[in-house]
Amino acid sequence: MTDNPLVFVADDALVSGGNFHAEPVALTADACAVAIAEVGAIAERRIAMLIDSAVSRLPPFLTGEAGLHSGFMVAHVTAAALASENKSLAHPASVDSLPTSANQEDHVSMACFAARRLQAMISNTAHILGIELLAAAQGIEFLRPLRSSFALELAHGLVRDVCQPLRQDRPLADDIERATALVTGGALSRVFHTLPNLVPLWPLE
Repeated sequence: MTDNPLVFVADDALVSGGNFHAEPVALTADACAVAIAEVGAIAERRIAMLIDSAVSRLPPFLTGEAGLHSGFMVAHVTAAALASENKSLAHPASVDSLPTSANQEDHVSMACFAARRLQAMISNTAHILGIELLAAAQGIEFLRPLRSSFALELAHGLVRDVCQPLRQDRPLADDIERATALVTGGALSRVFHTLPNLVPLWPLE
């Protein structure tokens, strides 16, 4: 067996073929890291726009009593911190080679770290998306009795099944974890995959 055998999942086989250099794995992991960081960065910008009354035309920080309550201000700070951390982690690991084994391995791909950091980045982005879910649900409620699309109302219902609206300031850590679980657990994906089979509860025109 060599350092990086060929893996054939369908045949349940590992084939020794040389493949000592894991650069293809490192390059692929680096590309994934950039994509994950961008998903989180875009979601953070949407949160920022939701809490900015000059952009969203909603109450500042999505609270009906701005000045007395901070609303989603600190939740956005959390999202920004996670997005910034992802940007640091997205630095390409494959360009950071250090020779090892007395220069026998003169160009090291650093593929292990390139792949390992993806789990932390995925978790960060999932939490950013969880915060966005909470903020978007809050924003929708300031526009009642107007209704959004059938799909988005279903998503709103999923959020409200596990998280109450933010009427006054409270710690949001538990809410963020529950909203994030909707992302990581696939609840939103399952709803939208079955959407064509559901009958709308109101006209969508």
